[in-house]
Amino acid sequence: MQKKSRSPVPLYEAIKRHVLDQIDSDRLKSGERIPSEHELTKLFKVSRMTVNRAIRELSVEGRVVRVAGVGSFVATPAQAHPLELRNIADDIRARGGHHDSRVVELSEVPLGSEAARTFDLPPGRSMFHSVIVHAENSLPVQLEERYVNPQAVPDYLSLDFTKTTASEYLAHVAPIQEVEHVVHAVIPPPRVRRLLKMPVGEPCLVLLRWVWARDSLASTARLYHPGSRYRLGGRFAPMAPSRGQLRLVGGTHVQAKTR
Repeated sequence: MQKKSRSPVPLYEAIKRHVLDQIDSDRLKSGERIPSEHELTKLFKVSRMTVNRAIRELSVEGRVVRVAGVGSFVATPAQAHPLELRNIADDIRARGGHHDSRVVELSEVPLGSEAARTFDLPPGRSMFHSVIVHAENSLPVQLEERYVNPQAVPDYLSLDFTKTTASEYLAHVAPIQEVEHVVHAVIPPPRVRRLLKMPVGEPCLVLLRWVWARDSLASTARLYHPGSRYRLGGRFAPMAPSRGQLRLVGGTHVQAKTR
């Protein structure tokens, strides 16, 4: 009986293997741009549609990140750490990456009704407001929107946030008494999607953070992370009832704040 010959590898699969071989052999490193669709089309002598399928599948598998109008890049290892106060710049450097940040907004603004309820202050009260995009190897990984109490950090607006991060500075000047986190997933607003260079329809992981210092709420932050570039997790030991309990919020365990 004649032995059946193996079916040839589909062209899109051969392209995937080619890109993965470059990633796995470190010829393409985390955050580096992979060959463009045009370059792969010429190299493999295939249609643009075939190349697009290969890159799309690599994106779904979490091996590359597609940035509209820019290209596709080797995905950075997703973060995985407990829900604690961390400096994103330190996390990026610990993985061997390069951190940089871009200040989108930095100003004094009157509190809106929602923010006023959060700080337990009357609407219209002045508060410092910042919007900063953090990048790893030039690829945006976090958009940080923060309100800061001027009484807690009076010189906040004079800081150079390309040289330090807000969380690092706040921890230094306002000794933290308590932190509360809530995590949920959302489809980001168009402005957030553009600043993070995300494709339409990709969800964000949003971490809401409240920080108390000197017996008052010092800051609140809303941290947006592209779903394909971030993972949040942690390992917890049982805690005494007096220190709070673990509760489930949107599928993520967080420590309940003890009032």
